[in-house]
Amino acid sequence: MSHLERFYSGDPVALARLITHVENRGPETDRILAQLYPRTGKALSIGITGPPGSGKSTVVDKLCALYLGRGKKVGIIAVDPTSPFTGGALLGDRIRMQDLALNDGVFIRSMATRGSTGGLALTTTEVIKVLDAFGKDIILVETVGVGQVELDVAEACDITVVILVPESGDSIQAMKAGLMEIADIFVVNKADREGAPRIASEINMMLDLKREKCRREFPVVMAQAVNNVGIDELLGRIDSEAERLKSGDNFEKHRKKMIRYDILKTVEHRFRNRLLDEILSREKLDDFVEKIFAGQGNPYDLARELINDLK
Repeated sequence: MSHLERFYSGDPVALARLITHVENRGPETDRILAQLYPRTGKALSIGITGPPGSGKSTVVDKLCALYLGRGKKVGIIAVDPTSPFTGGALLGDRIRMQDLALNDGVFIRSMATRGSTGGLALTTTEVIKVLDAFGKDIILVETVGVGQVELDVAEACDITVVILVPESGDSIQAMKAGLMEIADIFVVNKADREGAPRIASEINMMLDLKREKCRREFPVVMAQAVNNVGIDELLGRIDSEAERLKSGDNFEKHRKKMIRYDILKTVEHRFRNRLLDEILSREKLDDFVEKIFAGQGNPYDLARELINDLK
């Protein structure tokens, strides 16, 4: 039985090896992804993002348990910082999720950002596709949460959930910078702490204009994930958003948006790899750096010349 045949039969070992192949950009990656693509489009992908310490892993853990209770098959992608020594995921498979890992209906994968500044590993979108093709019903993507605006998560996932906590005084500033634009649902976690009603009120005030413009609810959920408080409400809000995406012409618009993202991201990655491998090798780059350092040229003319040479 071939590797793909074992994958199609539901072998989790084959799934893990295929994800590793995709992450490492193996020689057959493009061909394999092309074969899997017709099998995708069935899973619901949910991005979970927010500042460090907001309880994202706990929310993912509790949501996963509820989906398992519904008989759903769940895939979890935990995007971690890259280790400066090994290049791998610094945190590894989350310790807090190890109980879930014992369930046959769950597959957990940690991924390293490998220098990606958008919070998502460069191959996260492709791994979502692999889990989808494997037959997972729900794919939960927990992003690194390093404080930058993680716009990629909104493009890569069907639904985006932003987790905040009362103590994160810079959360409102982060929202002004972009999180407000990407979130479908906000969660104020650790809502038993001082300041929770205030931050929920501030979020609601900032959302009012967006609600009026988009004619959507954009709910704010109060939760204490560690005590399993508010998670049922969050799941209900996710259900409602999933139904909205299926209604009227929303499905066609959303599906085309996702396809457009897939095309642009794939072309961007392939072009970047070709640029670095064939056109701007490390040796050439070092040579250009030395010349510019010596006052012979500038990065802007160099970039224009490289692009013109591609024509």
